[in-house]
Amino acid sequence: MGVADNKSVTMLRRSRGLLLGALLCLPVGAATLERLSLDDVITKSTAIVRGKILSSYSAFRGPMIYTYYRVQVLEQWKGAPALEVDVAVPGGKASGYEQVFSGAPALVAGSECVMFLWTGRAGLTQVIGLSQGLFDVKRTDRGDVVAVRPGTTELLLDPNTRQPVSDQAVALRLVELKQRIVRTLAAGGSR
Repeated sequence: MGVADNKSVTMLRRSRGLLLGALLCLPVGAATLERLSLDDVITKSTAIVRGKILSSYSAFRGPMIYTYYRVQVLEQWKGAPALEVDVAVPGGKASGYEQVFSGAPALVAGSECVMFLWTGRAGLTQVIGLSQGLFDVKRTDRGDVVAVRPGTTELLLDPNTRQPVSDQAVALRLVELKQRIVRTLAAGGSR
């Protein structure tokens, strides 16, 4: 290989590196998700926890940036018992790069939520269906504890027809959500 060939290879590598760097900085377009019913998120989850967000950090995992949240488990309704769990959400800032994933749930340190989690073969634990598997826990003026999930604005497809469908907000008293989880799992909804 001559000097000109080495320069061409070096320029090609630099160009690829610059292109990859530029792509990592771009926001990712809107997500297309399969619409999941409440029973779907219950049955397809590998763990269901009520927890408090303790802390977070972002890091690369391959070409993607994830924000990892440390969650204190207050109650566990499905999965192996744990005092804390680490949950990965796509997107974040790491090593001078930022990635944004439309539809990724936003978690806030100190907040309480119910999380429907799924752990894949690679060991990464995520919220199932992105924001579809995350309910904020709030207290009403009357003292009721409720689990609330706003409707997602992301494109959702009906799992049977593959046609676009809209999503609706869900709000249940926490005790009702817990009863629904217990009933669904008792009816054979555990995988």
